[in-house]
Amino acid sequence: HYRIKLKGHLDEKWSEWFEGMEISTGGGETILSGQVADQAALHGLLIRILDLNLTLLQVERIEPNHEDKQ
Repeated sequence: HYRIKLKGHLDEKWSEWFEGMEISTGGGETILSGQVADQAALHGLLIRILDLNLTLLQVERIEPNHEDKQ
């Protein structure tokens, strides 16, 4: 699971283009969050961000909840 923080706002309609990542906005930022299959998929997401000329603020790997492992 990853959380990617961007400067600016993206509509939820971009979710499919970003591999089904959940999109939330607030405070002038957009957060993409969700599961990423592997490093190649992560690089693909980052390239899409670059292609849209968005400002990348943070990339954070999130450990799944203990409940998710069951």
